Amino acid sequence: WPTVELHPSDPDNRDFAWRKKLLYFTLLMYRLPPLFAGDTVKIGEISYKLKTPRNPELVPVNTVFSDSLPQTVVQHLRWIMQKDLLGQDVFLIGPPGPLRRSIAMQYLELTKREVEYVALSRDTTETDLKQRREIRSGTAFYIDQCAVRAATQGRVLVLEGLEKAERNVLPVLNNLLENREMQLEDGRFLMSYQRYDKLLQEHTKEELDSWKIVRVSEDFRVIALGLPVPKYKGNPLDPPLRSRFQARDVYYLPFKDQLELLYTVGPNIAAERVSQLLSLATTLCSQESSNLGLPDFPVDNLLPALHVLNTLPMLSSQQLVQRLYPYNSILGKDGRTAVEGVLICESLSKGILPHSFYRTMTLLVALSRLVVVPTKLQVPAGIKELHPPNSSPTFISTPSHSQLMAEMMQSHMVKDICLIGAKGCGKSVIAREFAEMLGYSIEPVMLYQDMTARDLLQQRCTLPNGDTAWRPSPLVTAAIEGKLLVLDGIHRVNLGTLAVLSRSIFPIHPSFRVLALAEPPVVGASTNSSRGQQWLGPELLTMFLYHTVSPMARAEEMKLIQGLTPNVPKEAAEQLLHLTHSLRKTNDATAQSLASSLSTRQLLRICRRLSQYPEESIAHAVNKACLSRFLPSLARASLDKSLANCSIPDTPDPAEHTRDFSCSVKDGVLTIGSVSAPVYDANEKMKVPDVLFYDNLQHMMVMEDMLKDFLLGEHLLLVGNQGVGKNKIVDRFLHLLNRPREYLQLHRDTTVQTLTLQPSVRDGIIMYEDSPLVKAVKLGHILVIDEADKAPTNVTCILKALVESGEMILADGRRIISAEGRPNTIVMHPDFRMLVLANRPGFPFLGNDFFGALGDIFSCHAVDNPKPQAELAMLKQYGPNVPDATLQKLVAAFGELRSMADQGTITYPYSTREVVNIVKHLQKFPDEGLANVVRNVFDFDSYNKDMREVLIEALHKHGIPIGAKPSSVKLAKELPLPEVKMTGYWTVNQGGNARRKLLCPSETRPIDIKGPVFLRVQSYPCNRQESRALSFSEEKAHWQIPMNEVNIICDVTTKDDVVYVATCNPVCLYSMKERGETIQCMELYDVFPRTISGVWQPFVTVAPLGSPLDGQVVLHEEQSNTVLHLDMVTGAVRRLMLSPDTDPPAATKASSWWSSKEPQCLTAQAQSFAGSNWCVCVCSNQLEVLDVLEGRVHSISLPINLKSVFLVAEDRWLLLESNTNKKFLLTKPMHMNAEDSGVCQLHSISEDSVSTGHGATEVSVPQMLSCEQLPNENLSAALDQNIVSPNRILADTGSFARVVVGFPDLVSPNEVYSFKRPVDLSVMKSAETGAHMFLRGGLRSGAAKQENCVSLLSANQVVRALPPNKVPLKEVYPKDVTPPMTAAYLEVTDLNSKKVKYIPVPRSMMVSPYTSWLSKVSESDVLIAALGSGGVVTVDMGGYVRLWETGLDTLQRSLMEWRNMIGTEDGRPLQITIQRDSGLDVSAPKHGKFDPNNAPHVGGNQWAGGTGGRDTAGLGGKGGPYRLDAGHKVYQVSQAEKDAVPEEVRRAAREMGEKAFKERLKEIDMSEYDAATYERFSNAVRRQVQSLRIILDSLQAKGKERQWLKNQALGELDDAKIIDGLTGEKAIYKRRGELDPEPGSPQQKPKRLRVLADVSGSMYRFNGVDGRLERSMEAVCMVMEALESYEHKFKYDIIGHSGDGYDIELVRVDKVPKNNKQRLKVLKVNIHNQSTLLLLCLGL
Repeated sequence: WPTVELHPSDPDNRDFAWRKKLLYFTLLMYRLPPLFAGDTVKIGEISYKLKTPRNPELVPVNTVFSDSLPQTVVQHLRWIMQKDLLGQDVFLIGPPGPLRRSIAMQYLELTKREVEYVALSRDTTETDLKQRREIRSGTAFYIDQCAVRAATQGRVLVLEGLEKAERNVLPVLNNLLENREMQLEDGRFLMSYQRYDKLLQEHTKEELDSWKIVRVSEDFRVIALGLPVPKYKGNPLDPPLRSRFQARDVYYLPFKDQLELLYTVGPNIAAERVSQLLSLATTLCSQESSNLGLPDFPVDNLLPALHVLNTLPMLSSQQLVQRLYPYNSILGKDGRTAVEGVLICESLSKGILPHSFYRTMTLLVALSRLVVVPTKLQVPAGIKELHPPNSSPTFISTPSHSQLMAEMMQSHMVKDICLIGAKGCGKSVIAREFAEMLGYSIEPVMLYQDMTARDLLQQRCTLPNGDTAWRPSPLVTAAIEGKLLVLDGIHRVNLGTLAVLSRSIFPIHPSFRVLALAEPPVVGASTNSSRGQQWLGPELLTMFLYHTVSPMARAEEMKLIQGLTPNVPKEAAEQLLHLTHSLRKTNDATAQSLASSLSTRQLLRICRRLSQYPEESIAHAVNKACLSRFLPSLARASLDKSLANCSIPDTPDPAEHTRDFSCSVKDGVLTIGSVSAPVYDANEKMKVPDVLFYDNLQHMMVMEDMLKDFLLGEHLLLVGNQGVGKNKIVDRFLHLLNRPREYLQLHRDTTVQTLTLQPSVRDGIIMYEDSPLVKAVKLGHILVIDEADKAPTNVTCILKALVESGEMILADGRRIISAEGRPNTIVMHPDFRMLVLANRPGFPFLGNDFFGALGDIFSCHAVDNPKPQAELAMLKQYGPNVPDATLQKLVAAFGELRSMADQGTITYPYSTREVVNIVKHLQKFPDEGLANVVRNVFDFDSYNKDMREVLIEALHKHGIPIGAKPSSVKLAKELPLPEVKMTGYWTVNQGGNARRKLLCPSETRPIDIKGPVFLRVQSYPCNRQESRALSFSEEKAHWQIPMNEVNIICDVTTKDDVVYVATCNPVCLYSMKERGETIQCMELYDVFPRTISGVWQPFVTVAPLGSPLDGQVVLHEEQSNTVLHLDMVTGAVRRLMLSPDTDPPAATKASSWWSSKEPQCLTAQAQSFAGSNWCVCVCSNQLEVLDVLEGRVHSISLPINLKSVFLVAEDRWLLLESNTNKKFLLTKPMHMNAEDSGVCQLHSISEDSVSTGHGATEVSVPQMLSCEQLPNENLSAALDQNIVSPNRILADTGSFARVVVGFPDLVSPNEVYSFKRPVDLSVMKSAETGAHMFLRGGLRSGAAKQENCVSLLSANQVVRALPPNKVPLKEVYPKDVTPPMTAAYLEVTDLNSKKVKYIPVPRSMMVSPYTSWLSKVSESDVLIAALGSGGVVTVDMGGYVRLWETGLDTLQRSLMEWRNMIGTEDGRPLQITIQRDSGLDVSAPKHGKFDPNNAPHVGGNQWAGGTGGRDTAGLGGKGGPYRLDAGHKVYQVSQAEKDAVPEEVRRAAREMGEKAFKERLKEIDMSEYDAATYERFSNAVRRQVQSLRIILDSLQAKGKERQWLKNQALGELDDAKIIDGLTGEKAIYKRRGELDPEPGSPQQKPKRLRVLADVSGSMYRFNGVDGRLERSMEAVCMVMEALESYEHKFKYDIIGHSGDGYDIELVRVDKVPKNNKQRLKVLKVNIHNQSTLLLLCLGL
């Protein structure tokens, strides 16, 4: 009997088409026998006299089989008859299944009683039970509902599922049950038949009718069917309701009765198999199984299962059990083990049906309408033409699919089916193919979480005349017409809603079947869990036979991919499948989550794209599908590792930066990058978006990627942070394509109804306005869905059917379909497409995980902030007048903040939108300082102390001086230079005297090259900090080289903007750019072992090479006389053998790597000679000129012993003799060739003083000699005379600087001008005291090898680094100021301004303990080199690199830029001026009257100090003699005013805070010492605590997110209840509230955490080495502080482990510390444990 309850549409229950159809089918199928009044039914000794039913179609039929009714059922029927005769209502209680319902229906059939059946759900309301209003001809009528109809017509009311009804709904029946009385909404009153008959004796029926009294029939009874709660999910019975029923436990049939019944169903099955199956079912329904958490076995489904087994006896019992009880899907590991144990015990684990049977059966299925196979298998089929298997071009059959189809055919023979499979595995495709094979028409229903039971069955509507009516749902249509009902997503819908399906288990049309699709249940999940729910319980188990769509094997998936995308490159498809299956097979949860993003659906999408664009990277496609840009670091690393393991290179496209990514529209064709598409011919051009858009590389790449997928017919999903340009990209994309757009913005309150249609009332008729979605489908527009993650995923999931199958059912009954074919439909336009925008999943975006729920049905594109260069180019277009330096600082600062957000250090992901707004402001108001404008973005965080500190630190790092004052300028003090004097002459002797002119023979030979050997070039992040944050000084920036604390810096040099730093313990070479983000490091430990038979102290110098050998250097080690050629790009290391005899015997002993020759030093070539790529090695009487590019070495023999060489020009070198310090000029050919003899000439240089003219004079020993000359203007400024001449600048210990005019080009005597020092540096004491002596370990030994002196010719400066003891500190600092602790001072001698200043270099944070070694390298703790961009770079012995700006002109420009960044706010009040035309002319100017009250005056020409007037002195007027401000205008409080708070007020505030702090300490009995100890740990993790608490707050906020509560009497109008509102219903509102947990769902308990701390002795012992104990205690402190006040969410304890035990209790779960003192006690216990263990370890 079709027991689906439908609502009649007319008051008198007449002329309703569905009733005619049902009656026709009923009579046709069951051939009701005639009824005779007066017959008697007798059960045992209890008899019941039959009555003739007035509505025979309401009497159940074919439910009683008198021959085979088990005795247990007969006893139940006897008991019900007893209660019926007593006039009592009954409650049949028992486990899930149809048994209780069938017993009730059997009784009603036996007694020929009419039935009113209601399946209760959580959506059932009072109107569903009593009366509902309907509108007829503009008037509202009440229509009796089931309870009233049953009471008045004498029927039996069957209420099923009482536990599912919401509380306080069923009490409306209490009085009807108890006294058979009820007050109705239409004014009528139901009265019990006894009282009514009594009144009828005294009054007429007309009087009673006028009083609206209605008689309740004496035959009215209620049979309630329910589950026992709390064993099963649901609401417990209300005590007043429960007391009105008589209960009967209807448990499963006894084993014997059940076995007999099964024997009759399966005569062809061995009795043993039947018994084993029933034994399994009985075992799994026992109390023991329930205690293990196993759901009840669906015993009632054994009947249809045995029918299958009877038809196919060779079927495996275990496979049958899997369909009845899919334990692999619904149980965890322990549960599966328990069930498998029972299977083994019952001998059901053996026997598999061969695959050949399935194939044969699948082929035979399509032979006829009722398929006949050798076993007489009959399968219901549809009315359409049957299709043989594998006939569809869109379905590629695989062995596993063939097997699944055959199994589905078997189940389809007897019962409805449910397919369980992971997202994107092909459930929908299989369902369509299944329907095609059997000729079924599919009726798809997409289920969603808020769907009600009414939505499943009927929808309320209004007729054209305004009358209300009920429209059958697709479910009812399918049931009547014999279609295949596909319920997609039963895992989403509420269990109470699905329960109504149990009514339609008895099919109306013989061919009607339900095919449900669901994702696997999540074992152990709660009802509202974001990762899914455990939806498959005992009730649902009874409704379907279950089939699992198992993941395809790799070969099958490969066949599928090649079948659907035949042009995909085979190698690419194999690599893709190798990766996917490796992720699926692993047990790692992270990898499994990645595998879910690579579903079969997604793989097909990737392969479709690869077949069209085979040159694309597989890694790019995988990263796109997984949205790897937004994965957590662990998951991203796991994906990268999997890609590497599968040999899928994740290398960036080398052509990315060279390809043209411009876009153009030409001849109706749009081209973006390398992809072209025709421009659309739009009808509604006003809907084509037009937006301001500046092209940039990154956005163009995204649009090119989008266009590729768009041309493939994909719907697109763009995911990214806020403000990255998602909307701009989409609008620009559609503008270029000329595609009209429909826009839909989702939000928290978006419902399925508002997503599709918007109902409204017009002239009393419900009209549905098409939503943008429906309009876009109709017209072929592009639907842009914005903020898709803000809507609940159970709402947006309805998009799946639209995207996947092109079908959707609308609220007004219309249906969107992809092709013509049925009435009342909207055909989807072929140009329709969806572009969905969503924020990335995860914190801090508190939206729903749209990507996780629906990501695989879209082609996903990650939109990130533009890369620095692209962002800079875009910002230049927004702010063309904003200085580039400002834009670069903004880009760098925001890039840093974004990386911090990615790492979780800060929560807010700052985007391009914020930077653009800042740049727009600076463009419009250029005088506003950058430091003030950035506050427009960062003032949101101004009240969060920790966040504010992080932001300020990041902004300062990149040179944005937020918080700085214009007066904070800290430049070094300038001291006057001594007057310049000409101190002598240099004369180059070029006469014929052989003693003065010596010939130096040279020899050329090829270089013997050993190698190359490739060493690893490591890359470290460069944490570059701008130094001009809070104050302006000569220091520009600084950063730390990643080196260990024992290493020693021994050389620094520069080439263009690259800085090279060499260290010698061990020998390493670092290279970095001035503004680079990375530091490259090449460790040469293998080339230079640290120690060989004793202490070995190498000394390394470096010479960078020029073009075309950029990035390559020559490195020379003095001790071993080793010359290496290093390539910092490839890591190639080559040893250059300068002479044959330097090559040691091969590996004779370890020390053979070093030569016993005299040490050599390396002199770098001058920068202007970079093109030559040569450098000079100095021997005692020989020069080795090393030409790296040509691969030759030129040896020049000298008649003198050399001390040093200065390359003053490419062909002229100044040589210094070793003993006498005498100078020689060596001239050599410009180009030495191997063919030339190459004779060089050596000329002596005579030095004469001015006083003696010619003769002996003091000899200067140059420390630095420039290789180029000073510009003429600088030379003139230095010598205070207008002069043009060749020159060189020189520095030695006796002078600040010397200028040699005419050298080296002029033959005449060269004049030497000197700035003499008052005291020669060489005679000053070299011993250091104080901190320097402590750091360096005592006195120096020997002369330092590095002179630390450079010349800056463009700035006309000489800069040298001096130790503090050689600096006149008393002149630099005032008497009352103690000089700071410094590593050195930079002495800057400026020859333009004739000034010298000493810039302190901050002390190194760490210094190597090898003090004597250090003293050999440099006199001070820093090394210095000139920068190609001007200024100098210093590197201290701790590896700290600092960039300095010393030139006066550049300093002045930088100071102006710095002040501009701060802004012009100077504390002056702002004036508000209102300009207006007074209409009066001016007369003679005058001061005006003085107002003794100083009242404000506006206008007129009488008072002085007024505003907006005329003639008088004031402000804002006209014609007055001068301005006069009387102080009446309001001005805002400036920063200067805030800073002007009196000191006594500040002091009082501090004292108040200290007092409160001490009182708090006293309150918790904590000393100030303890407080300071605790603060030491707490302060170290304050930011981390703050970040963790923010995350916990967000989890709490999301967990407490309110839901819509429907059927409310107050709140907002529910659109779905508009018709109910028209009819006068009250509960038509919805409101936000906290949703009560589903009845029976697991209790939400706090999460349990255990923190395991290492308290072993080693933690204490080695704390001094790496701080491990400190860090451990800080981590414990962080956990305790972060979890404070979250006890309701998290329960934690802290356990220590060590060699003495693994469970040392530090914090108990029930006694967590509440304040700082208790937390400090935990930390002290930790320290005590470790120190005690240490003492034990030491044996003390």
